[in-house]
Amino acid sequence: MTSFGSQSMVARLRRVIVKRPEEAFRSRDHIEKQWKDLGYTCPPDLARAARHHQQFVNLMKEGGAEVLYLPADDRTGLDSLYVHDPVLVTDHGVVIFQTGKIARRGEGPAFADTLENWDVPILGTVDAAATAEAGDMVWLDHDTLLVGRGFRTNALGIERLSDLLRPLGVTVIPVELPYWNGPGDVLHLMSFISLLDDDLAVVYRRMLPVPLFELLTVCGVQLVDVPEEEYDTLGCNVLAVSPRNVVMVSGNPITRSRLQAAGCNVSQFDGGEICFPGAGGPTCLTRPLLRG
Repeated sequence: MTSFGSQSMVARLRRVIVKRPEEAFRSRDHIEKQWKDLGYTCPPDLARAARHHQQFVNLMKEGGAEVLYLPADDRTGLDSLYVHDPVLVTDHGVVIFQTGKIARRGEGPAFADTLENWDVPILGTVDAAATAEAGDMVWLDHDTLLVGRGFRTNALGIERLSDLLRPLGVTVIPVELPYWNGPGDVLHLMSFISLLDDDLAVVYRRMLPVPLFELLTVCGVQLVDVPEEEYDTLGCNVLAVSPRNVVMVSGNPITRSRLQAAGCNVSQFDGGEICFPGAGGPTCLTRPLLRG
């Protein structure tokens, strides 16, 4: 039986990797030493974070997903809670990234060691002068990967990733990202788009580059708009556990209503300690290992 393969953002989530706050945040002292330098808006409360994360994990389990847990690792910090970014999963193995955020550079090697322990093959690496983060990557379909070119994923990273994926029959389409709030901010491609079905996406339309908007239109993708007041509360960050069965952070009622009107079944969890301080929503908290 196949144990990995995830060239989709929306196919049924069967195996997923997460990291619990207990292993990412470690302790109150660990949090206190790091949160300001990492750009968190406030120090997360570890006990509440653990409860919120368990609530989130339970929603994925209820959807039928097997949940795997990354261990604690001295090479990683608070941001390792957001397991989506350091690697990309393909049907032929995992690509390990050198992250654009320097403070996260230990996450890729730590992830690689655990994958080898789980007998998941490594397809290749993006390293040296190349940087990449999977928050900049959206599978439009099985053979088409959108990759945001911004402060976290550079041109060399896209070139190296394209070289690795070309033999798999995957076309990489670069998407130029805006300056937004500058290099110190967290702006990924997935900051303003989440695919929820093959023909449905939730977006913050004002951020969409025109070529990406035109591509989505040509592909027949319906767009659900996140209102201005729900962008900062991660209304755009929505995880599909299967087509149109989605998980989002509570506190975005307009977006939730619009998703339901588009035919989505919406589950919610409290992201007060695991999403808002570090600006990472449910997609960021997960590394899908097997979809289909």
